Amino acid sequence: MELELKNLTKRYGSFTALNNFSVTFEAGIYGILGANGAGKSTLMNLITDNIRRDGGEILFDGREILKMGADFRAILGYMPQQQGIYDKMTAISFVSYMARLKGLKGAELHRQVEDVLKLTNLWDVRHKPTGGFSGGMKQRALLSQALLGDPKILILDEPTAGLDPRERVRIRNFIKDLSKDRIVLLATHIVSDIESIADKVLLLKSGSLLKLDTPQALIDSLPENYVPRAHYKDLEDVYLYYLGA
Repeated sequence: MELELKNLTKRYGSFTALNNFSVTFEAGIYGILGANGAGKSTLMNLITDNIRRDGGEILFDGREILKMGADFRAILGYMPQQQGIYDKMTAISFVSYMARLKGLKGAELHRQVEDVLKLTNLWDVRHKPTGGFSGGMKQRALLSQALLGDPKILILDEPTAGLDPRERVRIRNFIKDLSKDRIVLLATHIVSDIESIADKVLLLKSGSLLKLDTPQALIDSLPENYVPRAHYKDLEDVYLYYLGA
C-alpha cells in the first residue's frame, strides 16, 4: 500500500501554498508539522480532492486518484477539526447520516455504524444528543464517521485540539491502535501528540518539505551546541530550530 505525491503544486493567486511537493507514504502514522500558512491544510485538501491542484500527481498504488474517482473516496477517511457536528442529532443519527452520504445502505450501513460506535466507545451513549457530549466525545464522534468503510487512508486534522490532557492521551492512543495496515496523516499544532505516536514526521515550511524522518532522528539532527528549552531535547526543539519560533 502506497500513497505517492509527485511534484504537487497549488497556488492561490500569486501565493504558492505547495511548491513541487513530493513524498511517499506507506502504512503507519505520519505527523505533519508546520506554522500557519506552511501548506498543511492545502496538502490535506488536495489529497481528499476538495480543491484542484495546479500541477503534479497523487497516486495510490500507482493509480492517479482523479482517475480512481469513487474507488479512491471509498478507501479515504477524513476527520476535520471539531466543527460541523449537528448538536441536536444523537450519535447514532449523526454517524448513520454520514454513512448514507458515503453510499452505505441497509444492513451494511447498520453493521458499520454499530462497529465504529463500539470501536470509539460511543455505543452506550448512541441515543444521546451530541450537543451534550464532552469535547473528547465529539472528537470520537467525528472519528467514528471517518472510520466508516474501513478506510486505508485516514486523514486527521487537529484531532486532539481543545481537549483536556486525559482525553488527549485517550484519543492519541486510540489513533495509534488504528494505524495497523493504514496510512494515517495527522496534522496538529500539539507537538507532544506527534512525538508520542508518529512513526515519521514531516516538517513543512513555505509550501515545501523541509524534513521527513522519525521523531528521534529529527531530535538527533539538532546541533550538539543547540541549547534546548529544558534539560533534554525533544520534538518541540526540532520545531523551533527548523521552523522558527
